[in-house]
Amino acid sequence: MEAVEDPQQTEEPTHAPSSRMTRRQLLTLISMASVNFSSMICYSILGPFFPTEAVKKGASQTVVGLIFGCYALCNLFGSLIMGRYIVQIGAKFMLIAGLFVSSGCTIVFGLLDRVPAGPAFITLCFVVRSVDAVGFAAAMTSSFAVTAKIFPNNVATVLGSLEIFTGLGLILGPPLGGWLYQLFGYEVPFMLLGCFLLLMVPFNVYILPTIDADPSKDSFFRLLSQVKIVLICFVIFTLSAGLGFLDATLSLFAIETFGLSPGYVGLILLGFSLPYCLASPVMGYFTDKYPATRSSFMVAGGVATAVGFCFLGPVPFLHIQSQLWLVVLMLSVIGFSLGMTALPTFPEIITCAYENGFQEGLSTLGMVSGLFGAVWSFGMFYGPIVGGLLTQHLSFQWAAAVQGGLAFMAAFLLAVYYLFQRPQQRVSEDGSRQTDETTPLLNE
Repeated sequence: MEAVEDPQQTEEPTHAPSSRMTRRQLLTLISMASVNFSSMICYSILGPFFPTEAVKKGASQTVVGLIFGCYALCNLFGSLIMGRYIVQIGAKFMLIAGLFVSSGCTIVFGLLDRVPAGPAFITLCFVVRSVDAVGFAAAMTSSFAVTAKIFPNNVATVLGSLEIFTGLGLILGPPLGGWLYQLFGYEVPFMLLGCFLLLMVPFNVYILPTIDADPSKDSFFRLLSQVKIVLICFVIFTLSAGLGFLDATLSLFAIETFGLSPGYVGLILLGFSLPYCLASPVMGYFTDKYPATRSSFMVAGGVATAVGFCFLGPVPFLHIQSQLWLVVLMLSVIGFSLGMTALPTFPEIITCAYENGFQEGLSTLGMVSGLFGAVWSFGMFYGPIVGGLLTQHLSFQWAAAVQGGLAFMAAFLLAVYYLFQRPQQRVSEDGSRQTDETTPLLNE
């Protein structure tokens, strides 16, 4: 049985419904917001200028994609390990240690312009990004698990609200990084933002509550034995693959096609991050209030994402010329659809796990968080590498179309699954699903 310790006060039970946040919940929300914002702003500054800088240092576009991809690969394994052992390590320690490692790596990455061009520069990029990825995995896995533990009845609403700060990090990172790079050079963006991330360490040491729990005997393999969870993971994969593709290729495409500077490329990325930032809290609240709509949002969002990527280039067989306004518009569609698709996935996996006998508590939430982070990271590994290869050997337009095709495939498979499941499920008045065992069609 789990025990939640908070030295500052005595709390009411975690699952007790309340219209007002307790002090512990408020402090947790502030802590998670600071983690999301600081982590994402440091992550997103690379997009506008690092690919160009890396090419100057002797890296090909494929190698640039591999540098982005290695971050995601290490994040993948880090997420699985941290999610499995979050109870043994401690959620608070994991989060704070992850922030500390990420801040140090961000600062060190800013010094790599002093390294000679060629193999030395490329090798150190891989090493620093890999270590940074493990720190980021620790912070974000703990963040998702703690959020779901402290707000069990409003997971999507709280995550959607926190995505405002994630979106702010994504919004401010590219233009801030691009303009600082133009004004002061390569080092300054990393130094400033790395120090900002470092300041979040003592801040979270002070305000984040301590959460203790007993480990569970459940495993990732049992999670992945559920058809529904596998399909949702494929949806998550297509979303992150698209984002990874944009990270590695969009800046070079915009600079070569429209002659833009890195600072203006950062402003273009606002077309993606701003709609995502605005859509996330709305989608989170709506899917918490009406859980039965989660499947519809995931399917509709996947289709919208597919359309956005197909017109981003646009795909050559449409015979439409690339226009800057069309790129910004399609980035907005992709950003909005990402909020529509991604927000329901995490609470839907948690619900499916509990429905299939997983123990309620931090251990299961840690595994779900680790699985989510691992699948997301796998997409971020696939997207830059395959996107970079397709862009280098075909074109940006065809590479974007492939990403759109993946998103459509995920939406189609999920729609087929829910279509077959619908006869055996009836929705109660409060929005929860109940299974009718007399008409089984698919076994979850």
